[in-house]
Amino acid sequence: MNILVIGSGGREHALVWKISMSPLVDKIFVAPGNGGMADLAECVPLNETDHDGVVKFCRDKNIGLVVVGPEAPLVAGLVDRLEKENIPAFGPSAYAAQLEGSKGFTKDICAKYNIPTAAYGRFSDAASAKKFVREKGTPIVIKADGLAAGKGVIIAENEPQAFTAIDDILGGQFGDAGTELVVEEFLVGEEASFFALCDGDNILPLATAQDHKRVGEGDTGLNTGGMGAYSPAPVMTDEMTARTINEIILPTVRGMKQEGHPFKGVFFAGLMITDKGPELIEYNVRFGDPECQVLMMRLKSDIVPALMACAQGNVDKIEMIWHDQPALSVVMATKGYPESYDKHTEIKNLESVAQGQSTYIFHAGTKCEEGRIFAVGGRVLNITAMGASVEIAQGKAYTALDQIDWPEGFCRRDIGWRAVKREQLSGPK
Repeated sequence: MNILVIGSGGREHALVWKISMSPLVDKIFVAPGNGGMADLAECVPLNETDHDGVVKFCRDKNIGLVVVGPEAPLVAGLVDRLEKENIPAFGPSAYAAQLEGSKGFTKDICAKYNIPTAAYGRFSDAASAKKFVREKGTPIVIKADGLAAGKGVIIAENEPQAFTAIDDILGGQFGDAGTELVVEEFLVGEEASFFALCDGDNILPLATAQDHKRVGEGDTGLNTGGMGAYSPAPVMTDEMTARTINEIILPTVRGMKQEGHPFKGVFFAGLMITDKGPELIEYNVRFGDPECQVLMMRLKSDIVPALMACAQGNVDKIEMIWHDQPALSVVMATKGYPESYDKHTEIKNLESVAQGQSTYIFHAGTKCEEGRIFAVGGRVLNITAMGASVEIAQGKAYTALDQIDWPEGFCRRDIGWRAVKREQLSGPK
């Protein structure tokens, strides 16, 4: 089977890496790919917004499955078009992708189907939003309704910050993503990411993960697309996992089917584990980035049958086997990210880092030019490792990272700190 992967980030590199291990796969194409994928797949200059072009490519190359990595082409209806052409595709329809494409849509689904989440209001005018803030008090969370590349969420500590965020979002800070916004109560607890594959009727829970959204150490500073992740998430106990499935995931599956638009693909539930239990912060409708990197490293099973089952049914008949060892990924980003940063700086010494099944560098914002690797994005590399404990995986990842010669890059040095602290407090097993 030939497979086409859509995307260019670390998530797509991790998916390509894992798909390449499948005996079912003859060739992998990735559009557009990045500077680190060439040894696993053929990178092709295919525009994801040109649905006719994607269909023609699939016909010409006899593609048996299209794996859509990022959220934008899902929201834009690429899977709808592929399904219309009888080309199997992994990912939800445009309607179902609103679970990520519109935060207001998701909150309304939660309200309709009794899914635990923060109290909220939807607004398209600043005066009403500010009135809601005054009534609810701070801290409070202000979210652009649409897709904002992981940057459209502001946690306001006081009223002036909240009012500024409201004015900025409705004033065009995030373009069309901010024509409407959601204001919601601030949840207190520990964040976790839960993943489950779905074929419209059945689900297959995957491993848990936890990422670090803030740019600074100690989880401080601006929100980003993610500065690192680890799996499993210790906060997701068996009880918490069962509650998440029964109180959040399955009601969403039933709700989307009742709406007439069954969800197919991967549920990525961003959770806050509060004193009341799991509450939904947000849904994403694709694998997380950088969570995908640690999931793919821990996954023992062939991923291709599971991806096909999402598109064709019977995902509940698939078994996924995971390494017991935890995995951890550290993001190297360009200095200045998530705000303005320089592009096209060279990254050296990547070839000296020993890579294999337990340590691997997944590329994101990179480009290969005449054998040299250049950083062309904000989040650039994902140094990922697996070890007997989170602390050991963390040490392996940073040891590999420190061999990379890239003065224009930076990283957080505390990825996995909560899990490491838990391990140190619990002592040797």
